[in-house]
Amino acid sequence: MAKITLVDDDENIVTSVSLALESHGHTVKAYYDGAAGLAALENDPPDLAILDVKMPRMDGMEVLRRLRRTSDLPVIILTSKDEEIDEILGFNLGADDYMHKPFSQRLLLERVKAVLRRSGAPLDDTGAPAAPAGESDKALKRGKLTLDPARHDCLWDGKPVKLTVTEFLLLQSLAQRPGFVKSRDNLMDAAYDDQVYVDDRTIDSHIKRMRKKFREVDPEFDAIETLYGVGYRYRES
Repeated sequence: MAKITLVDDDENIVTSVSLALESHGHTVKAYYDGAAGLAALENDPPDLAILDVKMPRMDGMEVLRRLRRTSDLPVIILTSKDEEIDEILGFNLGADDYMHKPFSQRLLLERVKAVLRRSGAPLDDTGAPAAPAGESDKALKRGKLTLDPARHDCLWDGKPVKLTVTEFLLLQSLAQRPGFVKSRDNLMDAAYDDQVYVDDRTIDSHIKRMRKKFREVDPEFDAIETLYGVGYRYRES
């Protein structure tokens, strides 16, 4: 159903994860170092990439950093590290999800399904393509902002802003009701499936990166407001 590129130097993980994904109908290409993985991702972009952090030749964070220069394809990061800073760095670089080793195959499959659904390749509970979302696929205009979910296009004052799948869904949730405050829990529900838990820092990291992208296009961008202790809201100019 989906083309998935897996980059990890642990042969046991590559074998077990590939088998699990293929058993659910996905096509998997595996690479054992970051440099080879990055070249494959750039030359033959998949629907989803799964990257280990600690790898020879180039680590997963560097692969993600370079990938995000030109691509917004969904990325799940795998790591055996427990330090919180690695998770925050991964989200700041544009990861869509994050899993610590060791992990259950079932949980990884749920995360993969959730990210693919958010990326515009919706799947039903059996794993088959779901029906179009309808109203939520219509283009949304709010002041200088234009969001087109069907094409995953984001424009600010006519200029393109490249957003990851998760960033796009968070912004769409905020922009649908300008002036209304969305708590972090509300935003989690908008961007993640019920099976996937993320904490407040994850949402904050996505918002921080999103603002940075808009300010590269418009240094005066201030449409996403923070209400400390409450959440965020979109202010239509």
